[in-house]
Amino acid sequence: MAVSPTHLIAGTAAALLLAGCSAPSPGTAPSPAPPASTTGPAGPTESPSPTPSPAPTTSTAAPSPTPTPTAPPLPVGDFETDLDVPWGLARLPDGSVLVTLRDQARISRVSLGESSSLGQVPGVQPSGEGGLHGIAVDPQDPQVVFVHYRAANDNRVARLRLTGNRFTVERVIVDGMPAASIHNGGRLAFGPDGYLYIATGDGNRTANSQNPDSLGGKILRVDRDGNPAPGNPFGTRVWTLGHRNVQGMAWDEQGTMYASEFGQNTWDELNKIEPGKNYGWPRVEGMGNDPAYTNPLRVWSTDEASPSGLAYLNGSLYMAALRGQGVWRIPLAGGEPEKLLTNLGRIRTVEPTGDGGLFVVTSNTFRGSPRSGDDRIIVWRP
Repeated sequence: MAVSPTHLIAGTAAALLLAGCSAPSPGTAPSPAPPASTTGPAGPTESPSPTPSPAPTTSTAAPSPTPTPTAPPLPVGDFETDLDVPWGLARLPDGSVLVTLRDQARISRVSLGESSSLGQVPGVQPSGEGGLHGIAVDPQDPQVVFVHYRAANDNRVARLRLTGNRFTVERVIVDGMPAASIHNGGRLAFGPDGYLYIATGDGNRTANSQNPDSLGGKILRVDRDGNPAPGNPFGTRVWTLGHRNVQGMAWDEQGTMYASEFGQNTWDELNKIEPGKNYGWPRVEGMGNDPAYTNPLRVWSTDEASPSGLAYLNGSLYMAALRGQGVWRIPLAGGEPEKLLTNLGRIRTVEPTGDGGLFVVTSNTFRGSPRSGDDRIIVWRP
């Protein structure tokens, strides 16, 4: 249920302003000194994994400019409350957002003061961490939406078409991505080059990440029909490999791509993503000494992060932390990361609002300690 602007300003807004504007205790990414190789058991779920992202090999396109908002800036505070395991969020041109409810397999459309269900995505088989995951709006046609979900035997991406407050499934564009009760990846995002990027997990089978014929443990780059995008480094859908469980992707103004990734027992990662690079899993967790694998930009202990969503805003990356319970701000021009919004519990998703703020989606109804109003979407202005 959406709440009124009065409640927004009087309630959560005050807590958010304290969290975002007072001096939170800064978090520092630990000095990387993990073992060069880890091949142990599956380890804690939803705890380690980052992902970065680049642009095409020949040229780097600048991100499409954010449309000038026609409505007043959104008020800080609750945008929507009482959600059941929300996962992905995508903004529509009119300022409303689409949010996926993982276990219900539903998509809801939310604007300030109202919410409506668009229906259930057919074929979703929720299990453990799997269900209805990421969502992305086609920048060329906002009536076209892509969703990532777990089906009976695999993870899939489907293309939907919005018609009013309902949708129809046009077709499944990618299938065969490994699925399990953990490590499903699931984030979708259009890059500044206009192609769709898909974050996948290893499906709880570490060998998938280094197998070039598997779609697991990869970042994929495809066109709107699911075909390999032109310029992909291997001529397949694969953009990068050697990932464990990527759940966040973002680009800066120069078109440089970044990704957040769950580690296993020791190190979570933030990676700069470059086409064709191998990020090491399961042979390396965190920083390694083998030049065959690309080291992360930053690492955190799995207790400090367990990263999911990732967003870029005003020179910094903002990384959602599940087990770490907060949002890490990582300045790209230098300086140490700091953890903010530590009063909200587990954070699944962060996305730009389009008017200078961020949407923040909590995840306390899954492995958390729900409080009144959870789970919620919040408007925050760092």
